[in-house]
Amino acid sequence: MTVKTALITGITGQDGSYLAELLLRKGYVVHGIVRRASTFTTQRIDHLYRDPHDPEARLFLHYGDLTDGTRIAGLLKQVQPDEVYHLAAQSHVRVSFDEPECTGDSTGLGTTRLLEAIRTTGLPCRFYQASSSEMFGAAPPPQNEGTPFHPRSPYGAAKVYAYWVTRNYREAYGMYAVNGILFNHESPRRGPTFVTRKVATAAARIKAGLQEVVHLGNLDARRDWGYAAEYVEAMWRMLQQNEPDDYVVATGVSHSVHEFVEQCFAHVGLDWRDHVRFDERYLRPTEVDHLIGDASKAESQLGWRATVRAPELARLMVDAELNVLRNGRAPGDQAAPTAVPAPAAR
Repeated sequence: MTVKTALITGITGQDGSYLAELLLRKGYVVHGIVRRASTFTTQRIDHLYRDPHDPEARLFLHYGDLTDGTRIAGLLKQVQPDEVYHLAAQSHVRVSFDEPECTGDSTGLGTTRLLEAIRTTGLPCRFYQASSSEMFGAAPPPQNEGTPFHPRSPYGAAKVYAYWVTRNYREAYGMYAVNGILFNHESPRRGPTFVTRKVATAAARIKAGLQEVVHLGNLDARRDWGYAAEYVEAMWRMLQQNEPDDYVVATGVSHSVHEFVEQCFAHVGLDWRDHVRFDERYLRPTEVDHLIGDASKAESQLGWRATVRAPELARLMVDAELNVLRNGRAPGDQAAPTAVPAPAAR
């Protein structure tokens, strides 16, 4: 059996780590692009990594950046992937208002650089673009593949650009390029500044007596929250179809931030009203009020359906934070990895 090779941008993020796990279980050789930093950022994939000199190694990391098209093209020629999963982006919606140019360059134009590198190198690979429910913005729910986009942030606008340029390369050059329009998906590996992880961490730390309050912004926004570990299966299935297409991935159920907060605190026997404080600094200049995804197309064509809903997800995330606290290391600490050397800087 021929072993497939995959290239993942954003492999050190939440989705990248779960996707790498999935592909390795399926027998792939996996290459990931990592941005150079002065500290280790590979903690989410440390458990997957083996020294590249090990003949059993099937995960390899390379330095690269979406702002460097030449480097991206060089990596594609070197790796020769069968599948490319483009997950990397400046993905924090609130931060995109503070850094709109950076967000547009990495999240929007970064996709163009990657697609153009695939086109010009002539690789017959399949391409997955990580699109977002934030593209829908103010469009009334439920949202599906035919819902018009109305982004309400620089991040959402950059994702709309990336969505359309992916479709353009598919239509103009016959590339197998798909958009996975994923609604909010969370896990214990979510970044600590995202609201779900922030709330889960706060509930656990307050229960443990390590802090007293948590400051949040808009509690009324409603989101369709699913479990990231399930959503990466949908990504993979999109690249296994006979023809490329675009798919919404969601649970079909929405909950308010307030409800998620209440569930997290109730799980540890606390009343959230005693510990949550409002801070207007966390408000967005333009808000997305209500997102509910209609993933019926993914269910019928990909055979994929979400099983974890927000209440279960809240409990799962709080339990993970409590477990880390019991093990003696604060969640989010970046302990130096024991098995991961720096990527090969070629």
